[in-house]
Amino acid sequence: MLNRGAYDQPIKEGADAVIEPGVPAALPSLEDGAPSNRLGLAKWLTSGKHPLTARVAVNRYWALLFGRGLVKTVDDFGNQGSPPSHPELIDWLAADFVESGWDVKRMLKQIVLSATYRQGTRVTPELAKGDPENVLLARSPRFRLQGEFIRDTALELSGLLIKKVGGPSVKPYQPPNIWNEVSLNGGLRYKQDSGEKLYRRSMYTYWKRSSPMPNMLIFDAPTREKCMIQRPITNTPLQALVTLNDPQFVEAARALSQRLIKEGGHDTASRIDYGFKLALSRPVTAKETRVIERVLSAQLTRFRNDPQKAKQFLAVGQMARDESIDLAEHAAWTVVAQLLLNMDETLTRG
Repeated sequence: MLNRGAYDQPIKEGADAVIEPGVPAALPSLEDGAPSNRLGLAKWLTSGKHPLTARVAVNRYWALLFGRGLVKTVDDFGNQGSPPSHPELIDWLAADFVESGWDVKRMLKQIVLSATYRQGTRVTPELAKGDPENVLLARSPRFRLQGEFIRDTALELSGLLIKKVGGPSVKPYQPPNIWNEVSLNGGLRYKQDSGEKLYRRSMYTYWKRSSPMPNMLIFDAPTREKCMIQRPITNTPLQALVTLNDPQFVEAARALSQRLIKEGGHDTASRIDYGFKLALSRPVTAKETRVIERVLSAQLTRFRNDPQKAKQFLAVGQMARDESIDLAEHAAWTVVAQLLLNMDETLTRG
């Protein structure tokens, strides 16, 4: 124990001079016989008699899926935080979570299959007036996805995503020389991976706190220099520049266009409809078909008049191009695939 907290004034005498490991007296005590170490603390935190851990956990899962927790202050369950909007619901979810053996996958599945989660996002005048922030959950929330989800979605739709679980971190596409600015002698270099390492889930991306991935920072990913419980959600033009120009997304659009051409049927309308079902989980409308057909026609003309530009466009990324597909046609459909990957419905939960 230190005298008034001064690090250079330890109290060397008396029974209270040494502080033993323990938990706050206001909370339940450690289990009888539990060791006074990190193992004992872990067992105490996950005890069925201790409701706080489960309540905090399910509230974070809820916030991840709904954009807002049942307790709005996700990082503060104390007196300074907000009270739960649905106290009985969060109690039930916490109890169910513990009884299931702390099964996270089961809890997430249970929430997304609920009628509350599967509601439409349409806002009626009555709801807008009576519950503008959707605290009562009378409609489905609508918010932009996190950067990792957006990247993984593009890779999944294109068929490039490697679903292997576990393994070391990987280094996907990143602007050149970006690490040089944070190295003392300018000699630190980012060595990009190749092959399937480029297409692993975003959670496996190597993260350097002094120089984080720019395409993730633009989508509000934290630098990880400190713990951030809930990310802000912003929408800026820079995000569109990433999804339209970043090599990862351009390559994903190229691979998606190959899927549309190879799997979507022989006519333009069926390929467009296939793309909408892949990206948006719904069929295309007649108006949308007409718009995309005009875009496709204009791009076909453009690339047929300038084959070199089409070749440069399709050269982005390490994945080899399917040479059996006509060059101009492939480039034009890649532009269509970019449209699909950049639609509000693709980037937004709702």
